[in-house]
Amino acid sequence: MPIKRNKSAQSNTKKTSGRKPHGDQRRDRSQRAPAPNRMSGKNVIKGFRLKTADSYLLYGRNAVKAALLNEDRENLRLIGTGKALESLDCKTSVPIPVETISDLENILTCVPRDAPHQGIFLETRPLPGCALEDLNPAEGQKNIILMLDQVTDPQNVGACLRSAAAFGARALVTQDRNSPSESGALARASAGGLEITPWVRAANLAQALETLKDMGYWHIGLDGHTDASLKSADMGNNIVIVMGSEGKGLRPLVRKHCDLIAKIPMTGAVESLNVSNAAAIALYELSQ
Repeated sequence: MPIKRNKSAQSNTKKTSGRKPHGDQRRDRSQRAPAPNRMSGKNVIKGFRLKTADSYLLYGRNAVKAALLNEDRENLRLIGTGKALESLDCKTSVPIPVETISDLENILTCVPRDAPHQGIFLETRPLPGCALEDLNPAEGQKNIILMLDQVTDPQNVGACLRSAAAFGARALVTQDRNSPSESGALARASAGGLEITPWVRAANLAQALETLKDMGYWHIGLDGHTDASLKSADMGNNIVIVMGSEGKGLRPLVRKHCDLIAKIPMTGAVESLNVSNAAAIALYELSQ
């Protein structure tokens, strides 16, 4: 279903940029990703002290191992029980302090209740941000970007990162407000996807879509209330999949900047799909 692009009247709007890549430096402090939300907002919680104001805890063997292997990570210390540390088979190029603990009570106040931590934790800083301008389409391949419009649940965003990594998406784009920051829960839900898929946090998604349009991308918004099917969309290799929050869906201005609004055909047995499930289906369909 070929689509004729209707150039938005906002094409002269100031373009949105993501955070600058770290380049040759370990981290550009002025361009750090937003500090993660913590339960108390304090750096000292019942005797356990985080080393910096913006650091947070990853937990669980797989999430910790993926972060340790990511050279873009600034990891501060590895913490765990003796048994858990012995079972972690992971060699890193950068030495990191290791702390063995026998009592988990204090450190567990820094992670969600009932978090499946497996007795191992990693204090780390948020990853450097990715710049929107770094997402120019690569020749001879599919260039798929996933954009989430005010999806606020860390589990859903983490699951979307997992799918984005699985299907080779170029990046995830979210708004720098009204979307979750990095956290242990998000990292665990991403199953390593957080360490693989670049994450752009844009100030304005409508302007970000204009920037991506100028770079050669076409935009498909997902909505169940339309006649067009995602399967029949033919928009080439450079595509932005735009998904709204559960319940509210796409905001009007973001929707206006999409070239096509399409749906995932369903039997009608259920009203809708979870946003992360819908993202996985869309990424699979458009990456073929």
